[in-house]
Formats: sequence, structure tokens, C-alpha cells
Amino acid sequence: MSSVPTPHNGAKAGEIAKTVLMPGDPLRAKFIAETYLTDVVCFNTVRNMLGFTGKYKGKPVSVMGGGMGIPSIGIYSYELFHFYDVDNIIRIGTAGGIADNVHVRDVVIGMGACTNSNYASQYSLPGTFAPIASFGLLSRAVKAAEELKINTVVGNILSSDTFYDDNENSLKAWIKMGVLAVEMEAAALYMNAARAKKNALCLLTISDCPFTGESLSAQERQTSFTQMMEIALSLA
Repeated sequence: MSSVPTPHNGAKAGEIAKTVLMPGDPLRAKFIAETYLTDVVCFNTVRNMLGFTGKYKGKPVSVMGGGMGIPSIGIYSYELFHFYDVDNIIRIGTAGGIADNVHVRDVVIGMGACTNSNYASQYSLPGTFAPIASFGLLSRAVKAAEELKINTVVGNILSSDTFYDDNENSLKAWIKMGVLAVEMEAAALYMNAARAKKNALCLLTISDCPFTGESLSAQERQTSFTQMMEIALSLA
């Protein structure tokens, strides 16, 4: 493939901004576009993975769903970086907090993304690759959160291929290594960005803590997600 639209994205060249916010849920992408952006145009409806471009405080920004799991975000972020000339992708998602210092409503900024996925094998590297965020985006996100008075925790996260894991003790092993939270996409996003020489960051709202039983109600989740969105939009 060398042209657009792609099999997964109906956008034409020039319809997607240089910075894309990428929640997993396409309906959350729609919410962000309708709530925060002006002059909004829908550029993608293929497979109902909705994508929109508009303006935030006068600056072009796009938002598009990325789906669930590494294969899904791997496809969408690859096409955005390579076929649509996107420079920055900021994942905004949810996660389960597993570290003692992480609680519901916290926003975790993924400095690095451990994974149990085999995604990196495609690169035929002579070792283990460490997927990390782009420091420029990370440092700006920390500063923005401080200015917005939003509590954040910065550190390592786990991008898991399994939501229902047959090994009930698997998360406890990651806690030993200081991993803060578990989600399902960031590692592939970081690898795609590294290979394309582009920028990526993962922001996560802690919606539950499986080892303590903490969880948010639907209304509380909506408020916390809004805080995460505001951090991400400030980076556009």
C-alpha cells in the first residue's frame, strides 16, 4: 500500500491533522470532537472506527478510535504515521491500577510500556526492545497536568495481550518490577512511533484497581476521562 484511503481509514490526504488523539472507543472520539473541537469534519466511518478533524483553540487536531488490543492500534497508528504523515499520536485510555501508589481517578503517564506481546518480533532485533514514550510529549503532559491541578503518576505500564488471563498471578509478577497499571495498546503504539521516527504518548485514567477493589461509577469515570482529555488537548 502506498496511497490513501486505506482499507481501514477512509480519509483522503490532508484530512488528518499532525496530532491525533486516540481513545480506544470510537464513541469517545465522537464525544471529544463534539465537546471540545470546532469546525468538526468526520473523516472516517470505516468499520465504525470514527475519526474527526477540527480545531482546538484555533489549532487543527484530529481524534480517532484505535480499538482494543495491540493488533488494532498497531494497524491504525501505523497507517496514520506512514500514510497520513501524522507526527504525534496521543493514546487516551483506561487502565487497571496495580501499584500501591496508584488509585482510581489518577492519570498515569506511560513513560515505558512492558508487554507480553510478540509484536516486536517483526523487527528481527538481536535482543529485547524497550518501548518508551516521546520525551517531549511526556514532559509537556506533566507540566500541563500540574497547571490543570490534575494528579498524575509517571512510570512503567503493561500492555497485555490478554484481558482474561489464565494465570491469575500474572499481574503480581509485574508489580515486583514497579509496573503501575495494565492496559492493552501502548507498547505497539510506541514501537510504531519509534520505527517511523514519530512521536507517541499514552495517558491512562485509572478506572479500577483489581487488588484493592476500588472502582469508579459511570459518572465518576466521565469526569476523570475529561481531565485526561484536557491534558491531551493541551499538547496538540
